[in-house]
Amino acid sequence: MTRRLVVIPALVLALRLSAFGDDTAVQPPPAPTNPALEAMKALEGTWLTTDADGNPTDQVASIIKVTAGGSAVHETSFPGQPMEMISIYTVDGPDLVMTHYCMLGNQPRLRADGDSSTGQIRFRFDGGGNLDPSKDTHMHEATLTIIDEDHIQVDGVAWENGGPAEEMCGCMKLVRKK
Repeated sequence: MTRRLVVIPALVLALRLSAFGDDTAVQPPPAPTNPALEAMKALEGTWLTTDADGNPTDQVASIIKVTAGGSAVHETSFPGQPMEMISIYTVDGPDLVMTHYCMLGNQPRLRADGDSSTGQIRFRFDGGGNLDPSKDTHMHEATLTIIDEDHIQVDGVAWENGGPAEEMCGCMKLVRKK
């Protein structure tokens, strides 16, 4: 009797583990398709800041990778620096959404509007965690312009005390590292 109590759970465990070892046993569902997410996925790679003449510097501004079976894009901004931050891009219904994990300890959520086929993806504030938008500093808008496969521009607008924080708004031009 005791032997049977040991053998049955061991057999169940072995069957469960064998499903994880066989790639054909577990097939993930296809990732949702969305033109804006597909545009973000095409940016996978390392992106460098540019100098005043538009030439790439040695400073890595962003590392972008596709993850979660193609259903999300993970961006690390300013990797290895004190101001390192993470943004995750996913699809929510028909929309591309971004959650930005800021060095300030808040997590603004932004939703893309418009048509990404123009080469621009515009994100607007859509709530967030650990912040009161009427007073706390946070990312409120961002526009990603895809100039070509190796050049992008990011324009950001931060808010503080319920309105744009002019000193924290800016533009970054990035070049894909070859």
